Order: sequence, then structure tokens, then C-alpha cells
Amino acid sequence: MSQAREQLTRWAPALPALIVSAVGLTDLAGAGDMIWLPLLAAGPALAATTNRPRGVLCVGVLAAALGMLLSTRDAVPGDELAVVLSALVAVTLASGLASALRGRRERVLAAVRSVAETAQHALLKPVPATVGPFQVAVRYSAAAAEARIGGDLYALIATPYGVRLIVGDVRGKGLPAVGTAALVLGVFREAAWDEPDLLAVVDRIERSLARNLGADDFVTAVVAGYPGAGRLEMVNCGHAPPLLVRRSVGATVVEPVEPAHPAPPLGLRALTGHTPGLQVLPFADGDQLLLYTDGVTEARDRGRAFYPLHEGLARHASEEPARTLDALHDELLAHVGGRLHDDAALLLIRKPVLPVIAR
Repeated sequence: MSQAREQLTRWAPALPALIVSAVGLTDLAGAGDMIWLPLLAAGPALAATTNRPRGVLCVGVLAAALGMLLSTRDAVPGDELAVVLSALVAVTLASGLASALRGRRERVLAAVRSVAETAQHALLKPVPATVGPFQVAVRYSAAAAEARIGGDLYALIATPYGVRLIVGDVRGKGLPAVGTAALVLGVFREAAWDEPDLLAVVDRIERSLARNLGADDFVTAVVAGYPGAGRLEMVNCGHAPPLLVRRSVGATVVEPVEPAHPAPPLGLRALTGHTPGLQVLPFADGDQLLLYTDGVTEARDRGRAFYPLHEGLARHASEEPARTLDALHDELLAHVGGRLHDDAALLLIRKPVLPVIAR
């Protein structure tokens, strides 16, 4: 499919000239029974979508020259020829202008994409394949494909207190959501390095959001830490439960990690007065944890059926997180027909099995 698209893109600039030539050949084959000259204007009109202004002009000149040649053969009256040539000139000029405007828009879009990619790398920094004791993989898709960034957020860093990570979803879309995501990630990266207690990290984020967010704004998030000794700490603030993957008697078992101490989303604690609690669960060699945003679980197909992430993870779980997420992401896009309608983030960590050293 991609090769066919590349071939079509490569030959597209020549298509207007081929159309002009086809009109000329059709006129010649008609033995003068029908005049096809007005259709020559289709060449420069189509060239506006595939060529630069110079290419449009060349197609227009080719169409005009061919029109004069065919009019002589077909004995077209001079006034009719003048009308045809005038139409060709008008279409060529209009198409050249449209081509110039299209080129300008493409350059602006390329600049916007460049800025968006730079902002994405600053906001959602690339996560290495290995962080601390974990194998790691991340997949992120913004619903606004041209923007490349959205309101979903993730980060995973090694700190003096072990590996710490966050996956969250900002209420709303657009630039305000991106700004809130940047605020959360900035506070998390600083607090995760400074605070020995994971709950203190969450408190720092909560206080910052309370000062900067509006009354109706909030962020759902899961903040987790691995202080070592085979245990994982987790605080779930109104977010979808992560999925824990374990091997059991040769089978893959996927279990949702429901919050033992449910907490409101970040930014809403003052309205509820409820403080989050720390949830601790064992995390042994070979275990995996998938954190995600609702853009994944709320993705629907044409029949309005949700994407079954639980079943998909059980099918595609492997010893390589990158391969697992590649399969999940491809299946997710196939489920929705190729285009997501909400931002979607997937972050998978795996504690590799240490090799047994024979004595």
C-alpha cells in the first residue's frame, strides 16, 4: 500500500501533461466528428494540485500549442479558437495562483510541524529502551495529527529513590491542555527527584495545579514508583486502572490494578477533601505493567464497539515491550479505521528475568 502511494506521488506531477496529451489524441481519433478542445483546460486546472506555478505554466503552454494545432486540423473558426485560448489562459493563470497559495500553505504547515515536533520532544521527552531495571516502550498518538502533541502526558525517570513514572490525561484539548500537561510534567520531574515519599510527589503536583488551574479543570493520572525489593508503589488519581501482566503456568494473565484507595483527579482534591493513599503491589522478574489513557480504551470501530485492550494485551504480550506496543498500536489503528479521534498514550514497563548463573 505504501509503495503504491509513493509511486502515485512520484508520477502525479506528470498527470496533467498526460491528460492534455490524451485529449489531443482523442480529438485526432475522432476524425473531426467532435471538437474536444475545451477539455484541454483540465490539464492546467489539475496541475494546480500537483505542480508548482512553473509546472502549471508549462502545462498551460502545452495545452495552448496543442489547441492551436488541433484547431487548424479541425478547421475551427477563428472566433471559437479565440474563446478556447482565452479560457486556457484564464484557467492557467488562476491555477498558477492556486498553486502558489498551496505551496505557501505547505511551507507554513511544514514550519508548524517542525515547531510541534520540537515542542513534543521538550514536553514528552523520548524514553530510552531501558530505565533502571526496566525494559520500557512508549507509543503516543495525538488526535490532531498536524499538531503531533495533545493533552495526554507521560514521563519515566530514574531517581535516587528508584524509577518513578506518570501517565495522565488532561481534561480538554488544544493549547490549554498542552500547557497543563507541561505544568504537570515539569512539577513531576522536579518532585520525583527531590521527594523520598511518592505521596509527597503527588502532593506537589496537586498544590501546583490548585494554584494554576480553573475550577473545572483537572488531570487524571497514575503515579508509580519502584523503590526496589520487588515491590511497586502506585497512586491512582481518577485514572483508568493499569494492567498487570504475569506469566502463570505457561499462560499470560492480565489483571487490572484497581485502586485500593480511590482518589479524585489531580486539581480536585480541595473540592472533595479526600487525600490519596499509597498502594503497594509485588512486582517480580518477568512482570509487566501497562499504563494508558482513555483514548485507547474509548476508541470505537464503525459499529461503535470499544477497543478491547485487555484481550489485545493478552494476545500480544511478549518479552519485548516495543514489539508488544507495536502490535497493540497497529491493532488499535485497524480497529478505528486508521484515525484516532482522541489522544492516546501507551507506556509499558517490564522487569526482565535475570539469567541464572550456573555454579
